[in-house]
Amino acid sequence: MPLKAYGVLITRAVDVRREGSSGTPHYQIHLTDDQGTHYRAAVNVRSQEEPSELLYLVADDLRHPVTERLEGLASGWHTLPPGPDGPNLDFVRANLFDPAAMRSLPPDAQGPDNDLADLLDHYVRRAVADPAARMYVFGERFGPEPAVRDKVFGFLPGNGVHDIHMNQGNSARFQGDDGVWQDGGLLLHFPAQSRWVGIFLAFQSQSWHTDDITGHTLPADGPRPDREAPPVRILAALVNPRGPAPESETVTLLNASPDPLDLTGWRVADRLGHGCAVPPGPLAPGACLVVPLTDGVLLGNQGGRITLLDAHGLKADGVSYTAEQGREGWTVVF
Repeated sequence: MPLKAYGVLITRAVDVRREGSSGTPHYQIHLTDDQGTHYRAAVNVRSQEEPSELLYLVADDLRHPVTERLEGLASGWHTLPPGPDGPNLDFVRANLFDPAAMRSLPPDAQGPDNDLADLLDHYVRRAVADPAARMYVFGERFGPEPAVRDKVFGFLPGNGVHDIHMNQGNSARFQGDDGVWQDGGLLLHFPAQSRWVGIFLAFQSQSWHTDDITGHTLPADGPRPDREAPPVRILAALVNPRGPAPESETVTLLNASPDPLDLTGWRVADRLGHGCAVPPGPLAPGACLVVPLTDGVLLGNQGGRITLLDAHGLKADGVSYTAEQGREGWTVVF
């Protein structure tokens, strides 16, 4: 079963609390919305399963269609039904970042700038100090508990968000939390700088090849690169060609590996999951291939996602682009 109460909380950060590294520590954030309601965001910094160090990635200048969908939402909690049409996060399908770029950090260590709590401090304390900054917390809602004070910050009623991490591809112990379009994360908006920051966390025990319906780990029936750099990358795309519709959109692939790769059976898919075949045959090392998009595959001019699937139907690479990048006649380079 997926999370019961997935959504996004839009608030201001007002305080933080670190919990060290023993037990199951969290980085705790005290938040308030524009109506004066208090919340706590409990961010995992250590896994209950080995390896215990979490994977993290910070997009210091996040450019993704999800931010445009968030800007019109009011302060407070928003329940998000699963699916690709809302401002939901999905680490596998939304092409938010390259999983190969994730790194691990201990939860807490002596010295500056060397653990996950330090990294969170760097960005969250910036948001605390900036009255205009807004924090978008994705995860599962807990509370409100009218008769119970918050155990960390003491406000009443107890209220907040947890599961602020990847929520699919779990091991058998936590498989009950699997789902699609329900991943957690922290997005920070600094309006004065016109900047979005994305902080994404995952457990090393989680899989990056998951079922499109259940979010469960797929069986090992083909290549499973997980967080390794994919050998074939989406290099560029012409998403808004000059001229009247229907336009001749294309996606350019690059074989970044030292060996030729047979692309027979590979496909390119758009935001809605519509796919078309990649021209079959081998692609030489270092060579590029321009793929004309057919069979109803469309790249919207107002932002979108492009996903490359291998012959087993597994995601080999994925990118996203914003409306600002989709200028007429220009090729978007990823």
